[in-house]
Amino acid sequence: MEYPIAIHHEKDTAFGVTVPDIPGCFSAGDTMTEALRNAKEAINSHLEILAEDGEEIPQPKSVDHYMGLEEYADCIWAVVDVDITPYLGKTVRVNITLPETVLNQIDDFVAKNPDYASRSAFLSQVSLKEIRAA
Repeated sequence: MEYPIAIHHEKDTAFGVTVPDIPGCFSAGDTMTEALRNAKEAINSHLEILAEDGEEIPQPKSVDHYMGLEEYADCIWAVVDVDITPYLGKTVRVNITLPETVLNQIDDFVAKNPDYASRSAFLSQVSLKEIRAA
């Protein structure tokens, strides 16, 4: 999942980071690179706590959703890619049946798209996206 982050920076200060989709998730870094790395760690830490508490993992909105809001007027926007599958619960092995051509297309797609670590990750993320859209 790609979470938008709002980066606040004033001369001679650290880069502050707010994650609008995850209330209370903030971070910072002395450099932009460090701020991005620390933002990913902060998001993962928050998601881990939410999962432990049995809370739903927040779905990210687009950067465009936040750009017009006054509280983010002077921000630099970026997105941080986070694998949420570890926070969705224990994995369970299942046996499914798919046409061979569909399975080959899925595998080809996953091989060309590093956003999906595996066939299972792809099926999980796409399924959740469809379920939440319904």
